[in-house]
Amino acid sequence: MIQFDSASTIYLQVADFMTEQILTEAWPEQERIPSIRELAALVQVNPNTVMRSFAYLQDNDIITNRRGVGYFVNEHGKQTVQALKKVAFIDAKLPRIFHEAALLAVTPNELRELYNQFLGSQA
Repeated sequence: MIQFDSASTIYLQVADFMTEQILTEAWPEQERIPSIRELAALVQVNPNTVMRSFAYLQDNDIITNRRGVGYFVNEHGKQTVQALKKVAFIDAKLPRIFHEAALLAVTPNELRELYNQFLGSQA
């Protein structure tokens, strides 16, 4: 399920799990997602923590609450997740990867080849 990491708050880790479900289309756009209580039981955290994750995704227009029916992935939820995660990746993670690569004298060509190998293994 979720391997919790002390480097990030639990509600953000739950939100990351939720966005991964959206990106992989396990939770398709415009479809109902598990309730707060269902997800809390699934990931074994307090429902209040999951509620914060839901609020975070609502604030970012990824999910919406239809009163009396439940929470749903917004029409362009996947695209929104991709855009937000892409910015976070480029701004936060990629500079660290490039820094480490430079320290280890990994060339851009080597990085490109490794990335292409990774893509080939995913096919």
